[in-house]
Amino acid sequence: MASIAFTQHLQTHVDAPRSEVSGGTVRDALEEVLAENPRLRGYVLDDAGAVRKHIAVFLDGESVKDRVGLSDPLPPGGEIFVMQALSGG
Repeated sequence: MASIAFTQHLQTHVDAPRSEVSGGTVRDALEEVLAENPRLRGYVLDDAGAVRKHIAVFLDGESVKDRVGLSDPLPPGGEIFVMQALSGG
């Protein structure tokens, strides 16, 4: 199984503990968590289902390549980390 974790900052807004997930893609894994925690969806995904601009998603330490479809393959034992990206000047 793979795991998914959310930055502590996101957890100040909505409960999002580390979870064990299944699925063949990052989207599958994320949807599994969002189905259990629908309130989290609005923090992570926009209305079209793409990753919000201020959110970064990493798979095994590297930024996911497909921020819209989240079709990056999820290897067994893979680790997904979701965090708020910093921006500004």
